[in-house]
Amino acid sequence: MKKDEYNFNAAQTAEDLIQWVRDYFEQAGPNTKAILGMSGGKDSTVSAAVLVKALGPDRVIGVSMPQGSQSLNEADRICEQLGMKMYTVNIGKACSALIEAIADSGEELINASVQNIPPRVRMTTLYAIGQTNNARVVNTCNLSEDYIGYATKFGDGAGDFSLLANLTVTEVLAIGDYLGVPYEWVHKTPDDGLPHSCPDEEKIGFTYAELDVYIRTGVAPDGYVHNNEAEGLKVDKIDRMHRANLHKLLPMPSFRQA
Repeated sequence: MKKDEYNFNAAQTAEDLIQWVRDYFEQAGPNTKAILGMSGGKDSTVSAAVLVKALGPDRVIGVSMPQGSQSLNEADRICEQLGMKMYTVNIGKACSALIEAIADSGEELINASVQNIPPRVRMTTLYAIGQTNNARVVNTCNLSEDYIGYATKFGDGAGDFSLLANLTVTEVLAIGDYLGVPYEWVHKTPDDGLPHSCPDEEKIGFTYAELDVYIRTGVAPDGYVHNNEAEGLKVDKIDRMHRANLHKLLPMPSFRQA
């Protein structure tokens, strides 16, 4: 197999995924709904399209959760086209109040802690609205991003069930195309959505296509991170990120009495 290709049947996988959702919700009960955060990115858009196909739009709820002046990133248009109900909850004041309350305690948060507050507030919001509407919360993370730790623990990495956890970015895009989701919504340049963010691939120094081939075939990408020898091989960085972030994917360690 060439390093830039691997077999993937988007049509079969999409239909299997739709049936898996139906089976899951048959056990959950006929009045149970699905709720997911709608960022306007590929993962939430494709997840929403699958859910609407499986359950019908009346059983799918989207929640857009901008922070302050942050854009909806077309989440409203996506939900409208899919026929879903959508709530918009601006989490800016909640995040600011929490950061201020922690500062009042005398603790000054590091930047990474501040950046991870919004995803965790968003998940709290989803569970609050979800419980009110008898809805299960969808985890929209994909395999590629999970593999290198591009998810916030107990933030976007949480949920009651996941559609994309075993699908790479390449495969998610193919499913979106198969379902007929508008190209410009499926193929948006991915970024982390944080303030002053830049595209994921620009930040990490290798492409998702390279990562996906490595995950599926074990064939390592050629070259150096950011094409800069001083930053080391791409494959070494992928392996390093994967090892460092396994705690986000594995079950919580717990003591067992002998």
